[in-house]
Amino acid sequence: MDLEFTAGEGEFRRRARDWLAAHVPRRPLPSLETAEGFAAHRAWERELAADRWSVVSWPEEYGGQGVDIVKWLVFEEEYYAAGAPGRVSQNGVNLLAPTLFDYGTAEQRARVLPSMASGEVIWAQAWSEPESGSDLASLRSTARRTDGGWLISGQKTWSSRAAFADRAFGLFRSEPYENHRDKPHRGLTYLMFPLDADGVTVRPVGRLDGKPAFAELFLDDVFVPDDDVLGEPGQGWRIAMSTTGNERGLMLRSPGRFLASADRLVRHWRASGDPADTALRDRVADAVIGARAYELFTWASASRFAAGETIGAESSLNKVFWSEYDIALHETALDLLGPEGELAEDDLTDGEAAEDHGWSEGYVFALAGPIYAGTNEIQRDIIAERLLGLPKGRR
Repeated sequence: MDLEFTAGEGEFRRRARDWLAAHVPRRPLPSLETAEGFAAHRAWERELAADRWSVVSWPEEYGGQGVDIVKWLVFEEEYYAAGAPGRVSQNGVNLLAPTLFDYGTAEQRARVLPSMASGEVIWAQAWSEPESGSDLASLRSTARRTDGGWLISGQKTWSSRAAFADRAFGLFRSEPYENHRDKPHRGLTYLMFPLDADGVTVRPVGRLDGKPAFAELFLDDVFVPDDDVLGEPGQGWRIAMSTTGNERGLMLRSPGRFLASADRLVRHWRASGDPADTALRDRVADAVIGARAYELFTWASASRFAAGETIGAESSLNKVFWSEYDIALHETALDLLGPEGELAEDDLTDGEAAEDHGWSEGYVFALAGPIYAGTNEIQRDIIAERLLGLPKGRR
């Protein structure tokens, strides 16, 4: 693993830093989990896309800059260091797009990717069902053959971004469960569909803070044309594992996110930390070490990708680490800040910096990390069985 940057990579970093300095909003945008904030973040996606910064690693024909994984990671570092807004297009850009590049047709890529890059079309996940969360293969939503396509029916829940998104992607059972009772992963088909189609009901999931981050989807014979099937019918599980591999690995949590948060935490400690509180000091140090360790792990993975290797089950190690690290980082910040840690970004007054704000909301979001992208209990089973060679069974 070579940690020295080339002159070209250094120039790319400077170009990204300059663009972000000139364009990142001075005040945080409203929460993307509200209608107002969602619209503001969609506009930010358009601004990014106008200068090809929304999907820097994609080919130019789809709105990107065609850069390699090293420059993508460099951009992510600069993006978070600049305090840029969260990406409302994350589901599409980080999860669906890699799957389209691997399994989609040329027509699908040409039709779907440009509008995804620009924020014109925002995608929601349609994976989990009321009784099929981590055990995704037990899903019950169906896809039935009809002239020119499929009719999908059933219920999806905890669909990220679905309250305000335009389209969704997910798995549906296209062959009877009874045909694959011993191997339920078979007979599933990966479909893309619009959320405003006839037969689709979107019901936002209410939260105590009033922000509908998720929604339930009720599907009643929704027509999906054959053009919106990803890969071969019945092979959806293999394709979906490609998607979740991206989610658990590099795509969902780049090191720039944690490096920026750790730097922010250090600034808090230097400004207001009690030198006599050595226990809290050590936790701040642990946060810095964790961010750096995660960065080095990611660079090692990037080197392997660049050499044509794949990561496979090792992505589960990555997922467990960043999800639990994120919680510990935010808990340390809240303990350091005390009552000030309760301030939300919406509490900012004119001229006030956002440095002390948003930690509590970040903490609440971090608590979901061990659950989404495959629960950590399931990830530990994968680590035990596929990496350590332990026998199957509950642990």
